[in-house]
Amino acid sequence: MNFSFQLYSARNFQPWSDVLAMLASAGYRNVEGFGGVYEDASGFRKLMDQNGLAMPSGHFSLDALEGDIKAVFETASALGIQRIYCPNIAADLRPADKTGWQAFAARLSAVGEKVRAAGFGFGWHNHDFEFVPLGDGSVPMQILLETAPELEWEADIAWVIRGGADAADWIDRFGSRITAVHVKDIAPAGEAADEDGWADVSYGTVDWAAMFAQLKAGTPATLFIMEHDNPSDVGRFASRSLDWCRGGTE
Repeated sequence: MNFSFQLYSARNFQPWSDVLAMLASAGYRNVEGFGGVYEDASGFRKLMDQNGLAMPSGHFSLDALEGDIKAVFETASALGIQRIYCPNIAADLRPADKTGWQAFAARLSAVGEKVRAAGFGFGWHNHDFEFVPLGDGSVPMQILLETAPELEWEADIAWVIRGGADAADWIDRFGSRITAVHVKDIAPAGEAADEDGWADVSYGTVDWAAMFAQLKAGTPATLFIMEHDNPSDVGRFASRSLDWCRGGTE
């Protein structure tokens, strides 16, 4: 299994040179990019090279993908990114009904054609809101996957659960679409309030041993990316999570 680290998890622990050195020391060989590291792509690539790190995947906003896709491709190429994932849509821009989500899926499809033509993979990264049923009972994530059948899915399992859905069921039904996985954990109710209720992987409530077994058996996912949206100690999160994953997935 190829383990990676979403750099968004370390946004509050600068400088990046220290973060990358810490990740390399913890045993990581891959990282996942986000907007906060793209300003100087060539400079960041040098920092990664110095620490023996690669960036096979990265998050790019829909604004960037629709507004200046040439710049996205230049950044991705400079960093060695092979798969591009669109990570979110702001709350005030989210569709309110099925028709709106179908139109949004069409926008992703249009972007995806260009991304794939340029030699990259392309998919959507979920949060919780895609699993909240609409007024007619339809579910946004299902609408996206069915309306855009070529769209890959970077499955954030903990957000699926926080959205009130059964992660195992979604993997059963749409596992063939999952090309990457965000590996994060949810703290027991009432705990880790200072970390927004998230936990280091295997130190929370998600049965990651079962999740890994199902994901390996039922998906083509090649990247398993550690993420914690608000760790109080990023070194602790990075090392404990990777150590468990290496032992818990054998």
